[in-house]
Amino acid sequence: MTDPIDVTRRTALAIGSVGAIGGALALAACSTDDSGRGPNATTTPTPPPSVTDEAPEEPTAAPDAPPADGDIAALADVPVGGSIDASIDGEPALLAQPTAGQVVAFSAICTHQKCVVAAAGPEFHCPCHGSKFDAATGEVIRGPALEPLAPIPVAVVGDKIVAAS
Repeated sequence: MTDPIDVTRRTALAIGSVGAIGGALALAACSTDDSGRGPNATTTPTPPPSVTDEAPEEPTAAPDAPPADGDIAALADVPVGGSIDASIDGEPALLAQPTAGQVVAFSAICTHQKCVVAAAGPEFHCPCHGSKFDAATGEVIRGPALEPLAPIPVAVVGDKIVAAS
């Protein structure tokens, strides 16, 4: 037969308080938040807009709106000798204009540990570990990255920069 364990009042209280904390946490996880949108909350659907016989208006772009119809950027947005952050097919990208009218693009994903690289004039800078890349070529200027940024084909059509195939 085993000897009974001598439990002191302090040990019993400590064990009981741990159980109470666990129970309180479980209840808190099941409760709703302050907005009242817990797991059982319901929402009232928004009614659809009224239908009219008028043709819908064509959207107009604001002066600082993103390019439309597959355009990546306006050529004027990329300074000669400089670079900008962009998005190509929903992925982060970098555009540079090394000389007037010549535009290059690169993936903004650092080849070191996949951080998003930022445009910085004639260079691209990785904020995570300090890698620097040449904006004209995508080549590594300073590591820890060892591989250049992946190029993305682009073309200049009129005053717009577009994805090339």
